[in-house]
Amino acid sequence: MNQDKKVWMILLVASLGYFVDIYDLVLFSIVRIDSLKSLGITGDALETQGVLIINMQMMGMLLGGLLWGIIGDKRGRLSVLFGSILLYSLANIGNAFVTDVTSYAIIRFIAGIGLAGELGAGITLVSEMMSKETRGQGTMIVATIGAAGAILAGLLGQLVSWQTAYLIGGGLGLALLALRIGVTESGMFNSIKHAQVSRGDIRMLFSPTPRFIRFINCILIGIPIWFVVGILITFSPELGKEMGLEGPVKAGTAVMCAYAGLTIGDFISGLLSQLFKTRKKIVIGFLLFAAVTIVILLYSGIKSLTLFYYLCFQLGLSTGYWAVFVTMATEHFGTNLRATVTTSVPNFVRGSVVPITLGYQALQSGFSKADSAMIIGMICLSLAWIGLKGLQETFARDLSFEEA
Repeated sequence: MNQDKKVWMILLVASLGYFVDIYDLVLFSIVRIDSLKSLGITGDALETQGVLIINMQMMGMLLGGLLWGIIGDKRGRLSVLFGSILLYSLANIGNAFVTDVTSYAIIRFIAGIGLAGELGAGITLVSEMMSKETRGQGTMIVATIGAAGAILAGLLGQLVSWQTAYLIGGGLGLALLALRIGVTESGMFNSIKHAQVSRGDIRMLFSPTPRFIRFINCILIGIPIWFVVGILITFSPELGKEMGLEGPVKAGTAVMCAYAGLTIGDFISGLLSQLFKTRKKIVIGFLLFAAVTIVILLYSGIKSLTLFYYLCFQLGLSTGYWAVFVTMATEHFGTNLRATVTTSVPNFVRGSVVPITLGYQALQSGFSKADSAMIIGMICLSLAWIGLKGLQETFARDLSFEEA
């Protein structure tokens, strides 16, 4: 198989893998109310038990991000790509058969571990197999196609039962494993596979200090994305009720609108990054856009349900710099630590939902839901700004280097 065909094959597998990954990742946000009601949960417990389950999923992703990243640098990117797909597919099938909140949370934790690996392995493979001038286009394709998985989840969440939606997600993942034939390992990884160099050593992330700071800064710039998904979109029914909208907000519709925006935003941010040959300036523009949109959503006094859904779309659009963010993380680290970073960074960002949701709940003892969301949102945006200021521009950086 020639190099072009290899690149297109890995682009196909990584894109479809991320599509199923995102479908499964947001599915609980969509079926939260229906699934918990069927388990006998009512009233305020729909939110508190929902926070518990989504936090268990995100804690699984934190653990999985580290485990899969280490495996990716020690055993190869492909082992992670397909191992993670298998695990989260089986877990989602298991979720269709839960009968209580405890088993629901445990299986979402296992699913979270599986969901943690696919994106990092896929982006690492794409970045290492494409030229330094075009890899941004590759990660743009993966992120854009992948984000569309949430749209399918939103549609199916309203058309079929929550159990069937989970079964479909698991079946899609298992079907994807058939594409394993023809996918080859990264040449950069193979070049250091037998070299006397430390690979996937988690301790290297913490020393020396400049490398650790670089790692933390990569995480910080992605946090606003999951504040939007984890708070404003997941708990949009509760926010909409407090805002006095003309009708109840459907979580599935809010997720669909947000991820339609994310899909377009990922394409636009990736395209602008390639056109203007910069990662940092594009992220700055998207962060400013997100700040304005959050203020409009929470404080403009809207009552129209249609306008609320449009602002959900705009929130997704304004945080659609995921492709650029993950590419920046990949470009900041050497081949012997790249999979560990590229896999763990987005999962630490997703895992930030745990303290974000806990902070959001704690603030509601003295503030409204809107004020609580605004306080948390401004903290997240400020952290992203700090992280961005501490990172270098990495557009077209040569990735053929190792971490000492």
